[in-house]
Amino acid sequence: MCRIHGQFNTPTRPHELTAASAAQHHGGPDAQTTATGPAWALGSNRLAVMDPHGGTQPYRLGPHITVVFNGEIYNHTDLRTRLRARGHHIPGHCDGSVLPALYAEYGTAFTDHLDGMYAIAVVDTRHEPTLVLAVDDMGMKPLYYQHDPRTGRITFASELPALLAFDQVTARVWEPGLEEYLATKTPFGEQTMFEDIHVMPPASTLIATPTRRPRLIRRTTTPDPVDVPLPDAADDLLTRLRHQVHRLLRADVPVAAVVSGGLDSSLIAALAAEAHPALHTFTIGYQGGPWPGDERHFARKVAHRIGAHHHEVDIDPAAFPDLLPDVVHHLGQPNADPITLSSLALFRHIRDAGFTVALTGDAADELLAGYDRVTHALRTPAHHPWAAGYADALAAVPQTLREELYRADYRAFVRDRGPATQRLARRLATAGGERLHTLTEFETGTRMPAYHLRRVDHMSMAAAVEVRLPYCQPAVQQYARALPAALKVTAQRGKHVLHTAAGGLLPRAVLDRPKQPFTLPVTAMLRPGTPLFAHARDVLSTTRLRQDGRLEPARVQRLFTEQTEQPCDRTALAIWALLVHQLWLDRFLTTPSTDPSTDPSTDPSTDPSTDTGADTGADTGAGGGVVAAGAGRTADQETTG
Repeated sequence: MCRIHGQFNTPTRPHELTAASAAQHHGGPDAQTTATGPAWALGSNRLAVMDPHGGTQPYRLGPHITVVFNGEIYNHTDLRTRLRARGHHIPGHCDGSVLPALYAEYGTAFTDHLDGMYAIAVVDTRHEPTLVLAVDDMGMKPLYYQHDPRTGRITFASELPALLAFDQVTARVWEPGLEEYLATKTPFGEQTMFEDIHVMPPASTLIATPTRRPRLIRRTTTPDPVDVPLPDAADDLLTRLRHQVHRLLRADVPVAAVVSGGLDSSLIAALAAEAHPALHTFTIGYQGGPWPGDERHFARKVAHRIGAHHHEVDIDPAAFPDLLPDVVHHLGQPNADPITLSSLALFRHIRDAGFTVALTGDAADELLAGYDRVTHALRTPAHHPWAAGYADALAAVPQTLREELYRADYRAFVRDRGPATQRLARRLATAGGERLHTLTEFETGTRMPAYHLRRVDHMSMAAAVEVRLPYCQPAVQQYARALPAALKVTAQRGKHVLHTAAGGLLPRAVLDRPKQPFTLPVTAMLRPGTPLFAHARDVLSTTRLRQDGRLEPARVQRLFTEQTEQPCDRTALAIWALLVHQLWLDRFLTTPSTDPSTDPSTDPSTDPSTDTGADTGADTGAGGGVVAAGAGRTADQETTG
């Protein structure tokens, strides 16, 4: 597991590689290496998991093929045997060492032979210099890039702060980003919150040469439908999942499991304990409770049932204001899921306890219709509208409230473009085909990589922990996608086949409990008198909001009044989402004001008790107050395949 970065079709100065490496050091503290050519550079930060004393990157095959790699290749032993039979010498036992020979054999189709999670960069100078970037089929290992169409330069990195460390990389706010973020909790698709920076979509390969525009090729897999009775499907799913869990336990460093107390992670831990009797499990809780939604007692039941050494991580909510800037920095762009904060704290404790790898239960809900919004959409009668309600359920801030929060210029901009929720609902409603297929493909191919997997990757690697995801393994996810709706959703619940598969392996209290999101109790923690409430009011001051210019400061301040008088999830999540967005602006895009007259401590409009319901400050326009590094250019790419 590593972090990677580099440039192509441009000279790279040594200090740029040093700066990019430093920005990702947390994710690869064990070694920092580079390789350079006349107009290219590759860098790697290594987190040693397999073959700790070997596996030095960059990997090479002769003088012309150079590779850097982030992730794990689980079938590397089989690949090594096959490639050696073809005459290749592959040094050491590290999984990534097979990649140069695999690329030499199969070219850009080398990814067809990989089973794992990965972001890979190849420079091939055998003929015309060529850059190949590739990411795994689920998008477990993100890779961000910027392409300058004027010069052909491509810069890439595993994390946004590392990408921004390169001198020529431009950073400018993507104007629709605020609406997209508040409508879906993070931007979906290839676009990031930076106008000129994109992220590789799942199952994609980007190919670039000095004389051709980059081609982004999408790889597709459509599993054949599975039509078997429920008991057979449950047995098949459990067999596949058990095999993958046992396989993913193999590492040359200590391995643990995260247990939330819900079905998905508990089943992974139970299967892991079969092959790893001394398994350590971790769950998270919060000091100062009781807090709503505390799942620690369920996690304890699971750990006791499977005989695990169980750890409860209790974090102090008073530390949240200090932890939040770290969360925002490592994410690189806003994500409105409050669990991002808890995730970073949990993974830091896992690392401090001596574990470098952790198995989690992520992706079961997406693959097996576990979310209430999905089951509700499936139960909506035919010829009745369902997509709008589903899209609304994704929002951090409902559309009507978003419109109230926007200033006039930005509200007009959003209306001209079309509100994000409405555009998403139209996309889903007109997709055609079976409704469950539409929802599963959207959940796994669009929402999960952007909202979920990047959060898991960035928060775990910020603590130098590699997360492994058994539900995302091809043998599991393709089988799950192929199952019919009747095996996933019943009148009582979603994930029906998984509940059946887990019978006898978990306590009844866990199997029979209602579904509960694994999240931070943000509504209870955003109350007057709490550190988080005070911090949010300070960050969302009128001064800071005016500097960006897209939000109505008085309406934002009124959210605090509403949360004081009648706390609710809707208002609390809106405050949280705006807090994260403002911290992101402060960290990456906004130049702080130096005018003492705008000190928020002297601004009465930062106090909800003095809210006048109107903002008399000068309107800077839609995003007009944002000052960013560089002039900004829109990346130009050609999509094929």
